[in-house]
Amino acid sequence: MNPIFRKGQAIGARFTLLLALSLTLIFLDHRFDYLKEARRVLSVAVTPVLWLADLPARLTGTVQIMVSSRSELAEESARLKARNLILEQKLQKMASLNAQNVRLRELLNSSRLVDEKVVISELIGVDPDPRIKQVLINKGDLDGVHPGQPLLDANGVMGQVTQVGPLNSRVILLTDKTSRIPVQVNRNGFRAIASGTESGTELELLHIPGTADIKVGDLLVTSGMGGRFPVGYPVAEVTEVVQDPGHPFLSIRARPSAQLHYSRLVMLVFTSEREIYGHAQSLPDEPSSEGAATETKPEEKTP
Repeated sequence: MNPIFRKGQAIGARFTLLLALSLTLIFLDHRFDYLKEARRVLSVAVTPVLWLADLPARLTGTVQIMVSSRSELAEESARLKARNLILEQKLQKMASLNAQNVRLRELLNSSRLVDEKVVISELIGVDPDPRIKQVLINKGDLDGVHPGQPLLDANGVMGQVTQVGPLNSRVILLTDKTSRIPVQVNRNGFRAIASGTESGTELELLHIPGTADIKVGDLLVTSGMGGRFPVGYPVAEVTEVVQDPGHPFLSIRARPSAQLHYSRLVMLVFTSEREIYGHAQSLPDEPSSEGAATETKPEEKTP
């Protein structure tokens, strides 16, 4: 028991001595700042130890930052790509809307130049048979559309209505091989019949004598003959005049003024208020709205 007691007593004495020394140094350092230089030396000596102690934590943090940064970058890249696609889609839509706005302005400007009433329509279908030049528009019987009604775009005549449904109508284009339209040369008033061709891209004038005054570049407009088309609408521009010595008639080709393969917004022309509201105001003794429009059409065209 005695050795153990003595050892504990020695440890207690040393502890008391060290405690007193520590308190003395703390007091002196606090009051007189005597240990400033010692602290500087010790801080330099302890720095490697502190760096090594902090190394695992810093490595772990760096790895976490790298992993999270890569994940965040991947997510941000995906978000940016998605946003870029959305913006490109909006840009394409804006371009389409801008082009549509331009076409609407052209149609409105064209409608101001004529006295007839017009209704804006839109192409919703094209005949899949390349030999048939017909389109479908989104106006029909409920809008007052009737067979034979002319259809125009901002540049000229496109064709005329052949079939009418409640909500849409079928239109035959000028370049269809079965199409015929009375025209006249705007320069001198020479009248002719323009027909579609097998190619479906141009018009030809039928049975024009060799003495006719028609030149390349002449503008062909509607003559009003037949009562289908109002007078003065652009139809085509003469592109070729050929005189065959062995043939009594000229071979004349013309390019349509209307953008037949590009126009989407079009105009239906009504030559009178009767044609617009005739279906809603049909007289009781008229057999049908279509029949009434057909039977009264010559009287409406007569001044």
